[in-house]
Amino acid sequence: MKIRLPDKNGRLYAHQLVGTRIDATPLTESSSRIIYSAAHVVSDPLSDSDPHGPAAIDWEATLAFRIHLADLGLGIAEAMDTAQRGMGLDWSGAYELIRRTREALPDARVANGAGTDHLHPRDARSLDDVRKAYFKQLDAVQKLDARVILMASRALARVASGPDDYFAIYSEMLEACEHPVILHWLGDMFDPALAGYWGVKEFGGAMEVLLDIIAANEKKIDGIKISLLDKDKEIRMRRRLPGSVKMYTGDDFNYPELIAGDQIGYSHALLGIFDPLAAAAAQAVTRLTEGDVAGFHAVLDPTVPLARHIFRAPTQYYKTGVVFLAWLNGFQNHFAMLNGAQASRSLPHLAEIFKMSDECGLLRQPDLAVERMRSLLKIYGVE
Repeated sequence: MKIRLPDKNGRLYAHQLVGTRIDATPLTESSSRIIYSAAHVVSDPLSDSDPHGPAAIDWEATLAFRIHLADLGLGIAEAMDTAQRGMGLDWSGAYELIRRTREALPDARVANGAGTDHLHPRDARSLDDVRKAYFKQLDAVQKLDARVILMASRALARVASGPDDYFAIYSEMLEACEHPVILHWLGDMFDPALAGYWGVKEFGGAMEVLLDIIAANEKKIDGIKISLLDKDKEIRMRRRLPGSVKMYTGDDFNYPELIAGDQIGYSHALLGIFDPLAAAAAQAVTRLTEGDVAGFHAVLDPTVPLARHIFRAPTQYYKTGVVFLAWLNGFQNHFAMLNGAQASRSLPHLAEIFKMSDECGLLRQPDLAVERMRSLLKIYGVE
């Protein structure tokens, strides 16, 4: 099967599909790694709502995708960056998403983002404003008896005067948590408003602040997810964590190496790229659990160039590639996103995702994927 695709210079070439589909092997309770997929949302393209107003979500398709992830044995990181949190999904929509997922999958491994995004950073005048905002979301999620990911706060980054303010706010939030939570260090390549988080610009100093927070609140913390796209920084911090605190890699560039680990330790995973790579992640970690390290790498290593392409700068627009693949693979019947974000990447960028996904065996139904890719090309004037 062939399809004509545009290259990065806009020239058309013939691509011969070559991939062999990855057949997923669901993870079991005995899996050697805990794997969360940060899941996207499916917009409702038939809604007449303002594209920049409250999120119009196709709840049936959104929840069906989460059931798919749970059937693969993956955990779900709900209402996070991949769900366009802060880029189309506001707190009201995020809470409804958390509530519906909790209702649909009461026994699944789900961790839910709680932050301060209903408070615009410019409206944050003091630490007390940040504290009240955090408690509003934390209380709402915990009333559902749902587990928490304590998200980074743009408002806190704006008003904090230094590390002591971060220590005070996080210690107070953690004291109020009913179950151990996952902390999240989101780098400024994902959100420029979070530059200098933890009150220190340099990584080493920021890490020390976070390690102090973890040490003082160890019993309240399940793990830490860092999304800095730097494997050496993650490994450096991983080796400093208390034994009871897990490292969840958020490194969408180097995940196979970090999950496989070394003689000293390894990372679990909480990754946006494991939304489109869910089947590959499940099969690879199953092989790793069975002691087949080479098999693990044989499945996941070929996906890394695709992940780096999807997450290339400006990194915050990676969601477009994630939803594009969900559409190609039949998880939704349209390629439309909250805030019109489907237009955030170029046609050649999307064509390269198609090509690389085929080569990795990530197109579940090649005929459908080709049909949908051709329909997109036609919209752009490519016959």
